[in-house]
Formats: sequence, structure tokens, C-alpha cells
Amino acid sequence: MKRLDHYWYSQNPVAWVLLPLSWLFCAVSVLRRFMYSTGLLPGYAMSVPVIIVGNISVGGTGKTPLLIGLCEILHQHGLKPGVVSRGYGAAISGEYSVAANDDAATCGDEPLLIKQRTGCPVIIGRDRVAAAKKLLAENDCDVILSDDGMQHYRLKRDIEIAVVDTQRKFGNGFCLPAGPLREPESRLRSVNMVVHHGNSGDKYHFSLKFEQAVNLATGENRKLESFTTGMVHAVAGIGHPERFFNQLRAQGLEVIEHAFPDHHVYTSSDIDYADNSSILMTEKDAVKCKRLQPTMNSGGITENTWAVPVSAIISAQLGYDLIELIKQC
Repeated sequence: MKRLDHYWYSQNPVAWVLLPLSWLFCAVSVLRRFMYSTGLLPGYAMSVPVIIVGNISVGGTGKTPLLIGLCEILHQHGLKPGVVSRGYGAAISGEYSVAANDDAATCGDEPLLIKQRTGCPVIIGRDRVAAAKKLLAENDCDVILSDDGMQHYRLKRDIEIAVVDTQRKFGNGFCLPAGPLREPESRLRSVNMVVHHGNSGDKYHFSLKFEQAVNLATGENRKLESFTTGMVHAVAGIGHPERFFNQLRAQGLEVIEHAFPDHHVYTSSDIDYADNSSILMTEKDAVKCKRLQPTMNSGGITENTWAVPVSAIISAQLGYDLIELIKQC
């Protein structure tokens, strides 16, 4: 049976049947935002600028690598950013400070990856206001980045950055559940920056750079081009797995695709393949798979298993204008 998101990127009978629910979802989202913007529902402001890095569609826009890149830009300008995140899939309830050596099952894959890549303090919690308060109470931060949370209006924001995937854009244009949108496309008119993933013709844009692979068993680094001599297994449990597969092919690799749902919880059998070909996976998947040990009956992390780090190449105008907006807060 096809997953519902299969129908989100075309006009089709399944989407049409779901349109009444989509209209209701859209109306509720618009009403909710209106109630927070007018003060009918209370929002909470922090003592430092709050930057939302989110999107209006579900998954797969490249938001996490962009946020990591923005943390680097802020560091370069002498700022001390901290990050709050929902911590999707985390075993811990309440607010929790992520450590670089945590298990992804404890705190969620994206917060752990952000912590490891940036070194910034990262606090997870379903209540982003409480997470932001904990972040400021325990750390010397002068700016907060919220990983996603564009629709979490209780946390007042000074700057909104909406990420758009230029390949998939807004799908069929419908709100959930008939389409991929959390809010109508018109919502983008109210944000400070619309950042396009993959289109260098837009004022604010970024792309992802793939060059190296890191062995999960030994820590060895290799150029991706060294994997072009044979087939590789490509593993991706992200919002848009095809982007990872296509970028490996663009490097000249022959790929056997293994796509998993976003935030998939891996077991050893998920990466147990009959041949001895190399396994390449995204960083987000690697933070979850590092704990998998090979057994007699199933696969696990071996010297054939590699993570592929990505870096966001961010347009200079985006970085410059973001710093200027922060100065105005």
C-alpha cells in the first residue's frame, strides 16, 4: 500500500477526496496564527533575538544543514548561538540538554547531529518556550535558533527563515492531509527570508556539498570519487531520500537505493546486505547507526560502512542580511 505522501506531489483522486480535511486544516492554521498575532493567545518573548529556521511543507527541504551553516556564520561574526529543537523521536520527556556523546534514541537524530557539527548548546523539548528558557538559563547565548518551529507561535520570533526545496516546491499546493503544506503558500509573504535549496538564481539560496566519506568503524576519510569502481549501497532515512541518491550519482557512483522513512529507527538487519559492497549513508542516519554492532545473524557497522557529511554552501547575501537583521533586533 502506498504511503499518503506519495499522493502529495500531483493532482490525483486520493488528494481530491482529502480536500475537505485539507481546507479544515488550512483554516485552523490560519486562525491559530491570527490568534497569536493579535494577542488572543499569549506568546512569550526571549531576552535575545530568536531566529526560526523552518518551512511550510513537511520534511526534506535541507533545513538542518542550513541551520548548521548559519551557526557557523554567527560564530564567525562573534555571536554565541544556541539551538532549540523539538527532538522528534527522543526518548526523554521535558527539556533536555543534548551532549555530543548522546545516543540518538535519547535526544533525536537531528539535535544530536547539530550538536556534533556545531558545538553549540542544543536543548530539546516539545515546549519550545520552556526549551528556550532552559537554554538561556544554562548557557551564555546571545541568539537562539529554533530548528523548525515556524508553526510553534507561543515562542515569539524576531526573524523567520523559510526553507523551500526548489525541486519539489509545494507539491500539489494543498495543505495536509491532501498535500504537503503545513500552512498556505501565502504564509511566505510574512517571513523575513525565503531561502531556496538548490537554485542559485534566487537572492537567498544554498546548496549541499558532498566530497568526503567517513568510515563509521575506523574513522578513516576517503574522497567520494574513490567509490566509483563498483556498486555501493546508499542508505537514506530522510525527508527526501532521492536527493541523496541523486547527489551520489552526480559524483559518478553506481547506487543501489535503500530508502527509509524520515527519522527511521534502524536495526542491524536494515543494513545487512548479501554482498561486500560499501554502504554509504547520510550523517543523520549515521548518528543512529553507529550503535549497531555486527552479529552472527545480521548486519551492523563494519569497515564497509561510511557516513557522507554534507556542508551547506550559503549565498553571501543571505549571511550578510541575516547579520544586519540581528543588529536591528
